[in-house]
Amino acid sequence: MASTPSFKDLPKQYDHAAAQERWYRFWEQRGYFHSEPNPKRRPYTIVIPPPNVTGALHLGHALNNTLQDILIRMKRMQGFETLWVPGTDHAGIATQAVVERRLLTEEGKTRHDLGRDGLVQRIWAWKDEYEARILSQLKQMGCSCDWQRTRFTLDPICARAVRHTFFSLFRQKLIYRGKRMVNWDTMLQTAVADDEVFHETVPGHFWYFLYPVIDPRPGEPKHVMIATTRPETMLGDTAVAVHPDPAAALARAEADLQARLEAAPEKQKAELQAEWDEVRQRRQTLLPELIKLRDMARDGRQVMLPLVNRPIPLVADEWAKPELGTGCVKITPAHDPNDYEVGLRQNLPMVNILNLDGTLNENAGPYRGQTIMQARENVVADMKKLGLMSKVEDRAIDLAHSDRSKTPIEPLLTDQWFVKMDRLAQMAMDAVTDGRVKIFPERYAKGYLDWLSEKRDWPISRQLWWGHQIPIWYCKTASEKDLRAAFAGRSDVVWQADEQYGGWLICSQEADLAEDAVPGHTLTREQDVLDTWFSSALWPHSTLGWPDETPELKYYYPTSVLITSRDIITLWVARMVLMGLQNVGEAPFREVFVHPKILDAYGEGMSKSKGNGVDPVDVMEKFGADSLRFGLAYLTTETQDIRMPVDFECPHCGALIEQTKDNRMLPRIQCGHCRKDFATQWAEKPADKALPRGAVVSDRFEMARNFCNKLWNASRFALMNLEGYTSGPVADEELLVEDRWVLSRLATITAQATDLLDRYQYADAARVLYEFAWDEFCSFYVEMVKSRLQDPGRRTTAQRVLAHTLDALLRLLHPMIPFLTEEVWQLLGQIAPVRGVADPCPAAESAIIAPWPQSDPARRDPQIEGQFARFQEVLRAVREIRTRRNVPPRKRIEFSVLCDAATADLLRPMAPYFESMAAARATAFGPSVESPPLAAKTTLPGMEIFVDLADLIDIEAEIARKNEELSKLEGRIAAQAKKLGNESFVQRAPAAVVQKERDALKALEEQRASVRASLEQLLRAKS
Repeated sequence: MASTPSFKDLPKQYDHAAAQERWYRFWEQRGYFHSEPNPKRRPYTIVIPPPNVTGALHLGHALNNTLQDILIRMKRMQGFETLWVPGTDHAGIATQAVVERRLLTEEGKTRHDLGRDGLVQRIWAWKDEYEARILSQLKQMGCSCDWQRTRFTLDPICARAVRHTFFSLFRQKLIYRGKRMVNWDTMLQTAVADDEVFHETVPGHFWYFLYPVIDPRPGEPKHVMIATTRPETMLGDTAVAVHPDPAAALARAEADLQARLEAAPEKQKAELQAEWDEVRQRRQTLLPELIKLRDMARDGRQVMLPLVNRPIPLVADEWAKPELGTGCVKITPAHDPNDYEVGLRQNLPMVNILNLDGTLNENAGPYRGQTIMQARENVVADMKKLGLMSKVEDRAIDLAHSDRSKTPIEPLLTDQWFVKMDRLAQMAMDAVTDGRVKIFPERYAKGYLDWLSEKRDWPISRQLWWGHQIPIWYCKTASEKDLRAAFAGRSDVVWQADEQYGGWLICSQEADLAEDAVPGHTLTREQDVLDTWFSSALWPHSTLGWPDETPELKYYYPTSVLITSRDIITLWVARMVLMGLQNVGEAPFREVFVHPKILDAYGEGMSKSKGNGVDPVDVMEKFGADSLRFGLAYLTTETQDIRMPVDFECPHCGALIEQTKDNRMLPRIQCGHCRKDFATQWAEKPADKALPRGAVVSDRFEMARNFCNKLWNASRFALMNLEGYTSGPVADEELLVEDRWVLSRLATITAQATDLLDRYQYADAARVLYEFAWDEFCSFYVEMVKSRLQDPGRRTTAQRVLAHTLDALLRLLHPMIPFLTEEVWQLLGQIAPVRGVADPCPAAESAIIAPWPQSDPARRDPQIEGQFARFQEVLRAVREIRTRRNVPPRKRIEFSVLCDAATADLLRPMAPYFESMAAARATAFGPSVESPPLAAKTTLPGMEIFVDLADLIDIEAEIARKNEELSKLEGRIAAQAKKLGNESFVQRAPAAVVQKERDALKALEEQRASVRASLEQLLRAKS
């Protein structure tokens, strides 16, 4: 057993750091987190969304893992065999990008300087460092994962699952290689998926070039004008397109604009009118030439591509929009996805001008070897020299960027590996539409289904070195007879003809193939690796031992729920569903809960790259892990993201400095209070790093810390007043009204909290528990039993109910606040090891394995809860009047309540509690109550509360004060009336200003009426 402080010597302040270290070690040593298949229990399984080993966890991870741990801890207490599988993701492109950047920054080297093995070795070292840090952060948060089952997406178990999956899909011809247009990251030299691209508007230009017509005939244009935002791509042009029916296209555009103009609000009409006028003008000025060009295209005419002097055809294709630009469009099939489609339709050659590193290749002629920007500048200059540049316009360009390298994407036609998605996508859609997988909140199912319904084939190859190398070997020279002979009797090797390049594509299920695996021929290994999401898609079943039919897979699969962010519903959730169905025949989880995102004060998503992220370790060091967890749960609603203002905390004086867009990425900041500098996470220079670091914190966790302190102090009071406790059943007739009330409320909130957590209503569950613990247990019940705890004759029942209620409250709060509840649980066990009201029993060894409280319907008493609710309202009102009138807390006051007879019957038995809790004597309840001559009043629904002030104030002094206040008000009213009586002001001032002055006069007159009424009341009391 961990060393627990004695309940007799408890500090006033809860020491979260000591408790976290003490109890997490205790839980691990006791093996509470570990799970084994147990046929006597129902399984409850969660697989952690594996954090990328690119760096440490941020607050979004803290939210995600807190929500998972809350469910795991609750289900463990409910008697389920709970398994929470931890692990990390190799994050191929992201991790390689991070390591390559560090390599370049610190050593001035590229991956090619190290070679594949050298770079991969460096990345493994990075992985080991950051994986250890990530797992440590999870433990600091209190995550009760089964650490014995920690997985990594590149470990042997996961790698074997990847190989088997690829092999199976390849054998079924669901994986293929093809030349397709991809998003190419020239910095990382790899393809990236559409989902890994972001768009940003940047300043750019439209260059207008002239392409000479070859052998123009009389009446035909000598040049065709095109416009481009990427001049260098002209070197790969293979056609110029014009619309096949420009007149009809312009007519449709005109009609569409007319309809939009008629339906548009007034503020949009001017812009639409200008567009409509432009289209009308084109019918007069541009249409005749477009018709000529269309006819020339039909006639097979060509233009000369400048700079490389290559004849290219005019083609008629609907991709050319006569209402836009010049009405003609250059076609570069190898470097634009739309042009690629035109190229397929028109059977055009695909001329690639780019090397994989973003420099131009031999197809660019004299521009070979130049970077994209160098070639752009030179192409523009050369076209200008030739007199073939008509004009240039400034434009804002929507430019695609790689989410990993943050560099512009280049569309590129390359060989890639793909998964056919038509059948697989349909299986994953069916699993949601027929209810086998339920998504909460339900609105997120639409995005899932919409994405899958596109059934776009999934590009799974990446031109990286870090990841699962594709298990394909090429053989150019062997015959199929050679392959059959070499792999005779082996079911773990399959092959297909390479229809694109000739030879064979050979796939091995597990073992790598040697170069000479086919005697007399050479095998070459595919160099590409698989998309990270390919291995991540297998996570729920690969972590349980698939492809072997392990006891774990049989027992724990399918898992119970996946908790994740909406950002990866398509990238990950959908792919896990389809891969689970494909490999195991069952969806990987029954439910998916999509939690909100954490945003900063400006509504931006938190991320380290923006500098607005919060390190959960900073929050835990300042507030404690319990406060972090409860604060996050309290904010997790279904309807909106979490807006979290962020501050730097000065390490010198503790002052908070608001984090803004201007300062959030500065390496050092000067505190505005103590004028001392401190470092931020962006510090790189030695001088900056030498400064103390300012933590990034948010006051959204202050509430949670205050709640934990309140709970600690209430628990401390209870423990100190349980001395001499004896266990035993408590008969109903022994329970006083406050006991019956607290037991009823406990039964009610137990049912509510359990139901809310089962439905992923974390914020509502946290609020229910917060309100019961703070407002009812701490502020009311503990106060109400104080006198009984000091009375030997009444102490026993009070102690037993107090111990039972605290016990149940600790268990209900344990999933959200594990460390504090365990600390108090152990202390309570020292003095009250056997607890319970109806049927006392020994308490569990630890809160983590204590039975989840059951709501006892027999304890629920709506009448007594209603009675106490009214009592609480009146008590708060009386206390508020005392505070407002500055009446000392211990000075006895008298009050009465005007209410109906039924409410009076509820309040009358509570009279002793008003005395003990508010030093307030109730003089009357009921419908005939009248206000005392001198009283302070508060109105509540169905009630008026009067506090008699006759003996509480100096009437003469109060009359003098009210007369002075009245005199000042009369002066202000006179001045305001004079201002409004000035016709010049009323006529010249804006109407809103005049109305504001009239409202001010009305408010002053209402204040005067109130002061006069108070003064009259005082004068009556005096007489």
